[in-house]
Amino acid sequence: MDFSPHPSSTTIAWTEETESTAWDIGSAVLSGVLLEVSAYPKPGLVAPRSMGSHRDMDLQTFMLSSAAIAPCFHACARAGLISDCEPEALLLLLRAIGRAFDARLLAATHGVNTQRGILFCAGLLAAAAGRLVRRGVALRAPALFAEVAAIAHGLCARELADAGGEDARTAGEILFRRFGALGVRGEVEAGFPSVALHGLPALTAAFAAGRSLNHALVHALIALIAASEDSTVLWRGGPDALAYLRAEAVRVLDLGGGLTGAGIAAIEDLDAACILRNISPGGAADLLAVTVGVYLLEHRNIPESAMAKFHSGVCKRQDDSSAPCGG
Repeated sequence: MDFSPHPSSTTIAWTEETESTAWDIGSAVLSGVLLEVSAYPKPGLVAPRSMGSHRDMDLQTFMLSSAAIAPCFHACARAGLISDCEPEALLLLLRAIGRAFDARLLAATHGVNTQRGILFCAGLLAAAAGRLVRRGVALRAPALFAEVAAIAHGLCARELADAGGEDARTAGEILFRRFGALGVRGEVEAGFPSVALHGLPALTAAFAAGRSLNHALVHALIALIAASEDSTVLWRGGPDALAYLRAEAVRVLDLGGGLTGAGIAAIEDLDAACILRNISPGGAADLLAVTVGVYLLEHRNIPESAMAKFHSGVCKRQDDSSAPCGG
């Protein structure tokens, strides 16, 4: 992937080069979406070997919805590349694009909400990348986070200010009324702080330690669960469920997270506990996809040392017995 910046100008002629750039940005973001779904084990989430805490979706449901929304990220990147407007004004266009692909997602899954959250988050990330390339700014994580925050500036005040009453309708509005939770709106308006402070450092550390891509993904996910205010968990179980899951994620990290056999075993146990409690950290899963997208936008590729040819897919559990770990 080549994200070489284009010269800044008031308008950009739509050329094969800019078209290719939009697709490259969209591909990086989509890779994050697909890699999140493919990671295993994950507590309470749909994975290759588990439906998690869900009864209406599995891995193939996610494959169908991912295919349906894949062009959205190119469209959002394209909007960022060619739109000569203030960043907040761009959000209106991104909302329109998102609504169109939201309809495609629901049609593909027959109404099952698999990836509506990541459709919003990753769409903003793609548009932010497009705006940076348009201005000739290199795609680095801090710049991407700042651009997302600029696009989403004022979002919570505009969309949640009147959600304190009994007329709250959407899940985000209801959670704000009940618990004061800002949800995904707060995360994007602040420039993905959970990703910047927890997800991306955990992913980078796992790569630096020579771990497989799968284990790096799992490790970053646990770091995000431990730190983020997951609105999906709040919706399913309230503050008690969120406090429980975050505390368990911290315990898993103390055991090494996705980097040790003991940590992986603890994640598998936590998965079983989440299924029993009907907990699913879908918000953290979306942030993992964003984490990978940001990494790929900045670095272009996953480190070669993390790829499958360097790993047997077998890790050591705490009892030193070999067991497949999904990566």
